[in-house]
Order: sequence, then C-alpha cells, then structure tokens
Amino acid sequence: MTLAKDIARDLLKIKAVYLKPEEPFTWASGIKSPIYTDNRVTLAYPETRTLIEDGFVEAIKAEFPEVEVIAGTATAGIPHGAIIADKMQLPFAYIRSKPKDHGAGNQIEGRVPAGQKMVVVEDLISTGGSVLDAVAAAKREGAHVLGVVAIFTYQLAKADRRFEEAGVKLVTLSNYSELIKLAEQEGYVSAEGLALLERFKGNQETWQEGLS
Repeated sequence: MTLAKDIARDLLKIKAVYLKPEEPFTWASGIKSPIYTDNRVTLAYPETRTLIEDGFVEAIKAEFPEVEVIAGTATAGIPHGAIIADKMQLPFAYIRSKPKDHGAGNQIEGRVPAGQKMVVVEDLISTGGSVLDAVAAAKREGAHVLGVVAIFTYQLAKADRRFEEAGVKLVTLSNYSELIKLAEQEGYVSAEGLALLERFKGNQETWQEGLS
C-alpha cells in the first residue's frame, strides 16, 4: 500500500473529503465542484495526523535535504508545519496572508535569517495562488524557498502552470487521481460518479455540460 493511497483512504474515512458528483458544491469563484476538502479535520484524528506528519518528514528529507527552516501558511499550514519542525528539530515560522498593519509590518512570524533554506507547508493545493503568494512573501523577506509540501492536490492544470511559471517545486502526499480511484473501488461513488469526477479534473468549467 502506498502512502498516497493510505492518506486518501483516511481522508475519505474521516470525512475530510466529501464527494458529491451528482450534487456539486459551489466554490467561492462560482465554479461547481464535485469535491469538497477540509484537511483541518485531520488534526482531530491522531492516527491520520501521525501518518501525514511522518509522511511530510520523509518527503522533506528526500526532496529537500538541505532544509533549514519549516514555514506554515496561515492558517491551515501552521499546525502541520509546527509538528514537522518539532519532529525534524528545525526552526519554525509562519507566513501571514498579508503583512501586519502594525508594529514592524512583518509577513513572516518567527526568526528567518536572510538566505535560510525554507520549505513551505500547505494543507491543500487547488489553484495554487495563495501558497505561491506566501512563497513570494517569504522570498521578499529574504528566505531561500526550496519548495512547497502539501497533504493533497486537486491536480488542476492551472496550479501546475502557476508552480512551473514561479519555478517552485511542489511535493504532495496524496492527490485527486489516487483518491477518486479509491473512492470508486471502496463504494464512496458509483462508476458514473467516477466518470463525472474524472471530467471535472479535465475541465472545471465544462465538466457538467451535456448532463441532464
């Protein structure tokens, strides 16, 4: 059993992920989506939490062995980042969504010397915009960002393009393709539902076209 499949199974089991291809959710952008993810739920389940944090540690050691500081994105990446930093005995910082409007006006909270090699932790990658904004903020404040790690990605083409254009390496523990395949195998969705989920991955704007 692969880590990606183990995590996908846990996300479904603890209802951190909901799949409703026949009754889609509406994203803030207005896009209709057959999936809703709230990875904050993972913090309430010690076994799942440990699986994820240990997975993060191994991924970081393998992909970013020169890391010197772990940084979590506000707010979802903060608890995971803090646990990872503790396990790896590394400094921890977190990145605000925008600079403080008082005091020194910092966007990074913690102590990150200029040039320190950073890995940024996020819980979910959808379009990639918010975490890449955090990466840009860290770079502005002098950090050397090695890359981003996340629990789960929707594998949207828009996110792939953004990471490529930004020149930022992304490593995720599990992904949409792994999850929907497992969901169909274990009875969370029907074969027809799986087809809809696959259509969504192909094109988020047009996946419902032609459906009654």
